[in-house]
Amino acid sequence: MAESLLTPEELEALAEGVDSGDLETDTGFNLQARVVKHDLASEDSTLGVNLSSIDMINERFIRMFRLGLLEVLRTSPRINPARVRIMKFGDYLPDLKAPLSVTTIRTPPLRGSSMVLIEPNIIFSALDNFFGGFGRGIGALPPGRLFTPTETRIIKMMLDQLFLSLQEAWAPLMPIEIETVSSEINPQFAQIVDENDLIILSRFEAELGDSVKGFIDIVYPYAALKPFRELLRSRLQTGDGNEESDRLWLENMELASGDAEVQARVELAKLKVPVREFEALEEGQVLFFKKPDYARLIVNEVPIFESSVGTHGTQVAIKIENPIKPEEKSD
Repeated sequence: MAESLLTPEELEALAEGVDSGDLETDTGFNLQARVVKHDLASEDSTLGVNLSSIDMINERFIRMFRLGLLEVLRTSPRINPARVRIMKFGDYLPDLKAPLSVTTIRTPPLRGSSMVLIEPNIIFSALDNFFGGFGRGIGALPPGRLFTPTETRIIKMMLDQLFLSLQEAWAPLMPIEIETVSSEINPQFAQIVDENDLIILSRFEAELGDSVKGFIDIVYPYAALKPFRELLRSRLQTGDGNEESDRLWLENMELASGDAEVQARVELAKLKVPVREFEALEEGQVLFFKKPDYARLIVNEVPIFESSVGTHGTQVAIKIENPIKPEEKSD
């Protein structure tokens, strides 16, 4: 250590002068400048990554993933997304307990490696469903317990559907590819980034079969999304109707809606009668009222159209005249 230029006596005299006010302390340049502490080793999480866009990607992913699992596992799980979080990788790992299905993937053009985790409860419930059971899960497993070949096959089936769904979910923003790098049971061995680096965590709470609950995590390195923050800032388009999947979905929806049955009736008129007069009505008695210009076509108890009543050949028929506006529905 370098020796002090001042003696202890001189340092003591300076301290006494500052305390007593004999020495001025507010001297120098840029005295009004504000100092902001900045850690050059930490990563800034305020660079504009739009988490609402990630939420929209996740919603699209859930819809497609549920349909994919229904095809391969013969069950449609309930999947709810949790809030997307930005956190340090080192803060994420301690809450994870082995064994888990931990798959490291690359998702070009996103940089670096991402990670997919599936909790054992989800795996065993899917296994039970696949072989005709009720989707029962399993309790705690020993930390070093490996997955059997049958369980690994179920995991692969789930991951295949997950990867396809994830690609479809990102497609409106940009096309991505998914390459499997490695598989582990202990997340401590899947170091996709350093412990102090930031990650973006998308957690999906899933419920299969006999009320078995678990989670599926998709983890992106924060650095992987930084080059695309301008895209993520902009509004995520969910498709313009020209995509093949969206077109088929719309056609199927129209076909399904076209086969739906609704109850319809025609109301010629409506009149109000006091209860005492109604109770005094006798057979053959005539009630007089002012006939409205149009009858009303009512579908599922909602007035929809004004219509004229007449005949067409040997059938009684109505002719649609005018739509009824919402404010006209109440009498």
